[in-house]
Amino acid sequence: MMTNLPPLSAIRAFEAACRHLSFTKAGDELGLTQAAVSYQIKLLEEKLGFPVFVRKTRRIELTGKGAQLAEGVVEAFTRMRQTFQDVQEAEAAELVISSNTTFAVNWLASRMFSFQMQNPDIAVRLVSYGPWEKPKFDEADITISACYQPPAGNFCIPLVEAAFTPMVAPQLAESIGGISCPEDLLKLPIIDPDDPWWLTWFEAAGLPDVDLKKWPTSRMGSQALEANRAIAGQGVAILTPYFCRQALETGQLIQPFDLVCKAEDEAWSLSYPSQNRSSRKVRLFRDWVVAELKRDGLNTNEALKTTAS
Repeated sequence: MMTNLPPLSAIRAFEAACRHLSFTKAGDELGLTQAAVSYQIKLLEEKLGFPVFVRKTRRIELTGKGAQLAEGVVEAFTRMRQTFQDVQEAEAAELVISSNTTFAVNWLASRMFSFQMQNPDIAVRLVSYGPWEKPKFDEADITISACYQPPAGNFCIPLVEAAFTPMVAPQLAESIGGISCPEDLLKLPIIDPDDPWWLTWFEAAGLPDVDLKKWPTSRMGSQALEANRAIAGQGVAILTPYFCRQALETGQLIQPFDLVCKAEDEAWSLSYPSQNRSSRKVRLFRDWVVAELKRDGLNTNEALKTTAS
């Protein structure tokens, strides 16, 4: 009893020759010469111990045992081809995007319909990861992250700088007679006082020794959540103006000071594994994001950068 399969190259040649009943046509399909196909069939027959084809002038015929093998082998290859096609079509039709909460809620959620209208053949699955979760760069076609660097070898495009400044609901500001100087902020509850952005901003505003310990710790870990608390009048939040444009335009929030600080080496970025570089769906989404940011006036660096190894 044969425990090992014959060489796959010989089985592949046999399957093609069975369908075409021609070594020449089988070779054309496989990118081989007629002699190479004939050699593979000979190897198969030696492995099996019996002939699978009868060679006649200008044509071949399957032997009885060859026909028996052909039925199962051709069916198996047909099923394999269909399986690969089904998986490829499904993969090509679905774009999986992993995004941190801030970008997912404050940017993607309100714009995704535009991308889908432009690309109706692509089904988008958005998977947002929580404030204290690390992005799983290997489980999505595209990952949008802020505080975590993509793995070495990924392609990466910086999207939005990590800029920040205090914001507050106008009614809360009015409750203390308005905000005219940075010290006035300390009269109000501070949202997420342990956020290091607060100390950076106060120092830049001329208050290097500000004490925020009197406020209870309540790290939200997401600007989307912090902004909602600020809009609800629960305190002053330190936020990125770009992600709060709508709240600022509608008057839900105000930005008391022009001073905006930037976090060194921090930015929201879009990244994907190198094997996705030629993917149509990845390319379309990447270019759409860059175009949307340009419409907003952001100077996005379109140059793909490979993260260092």
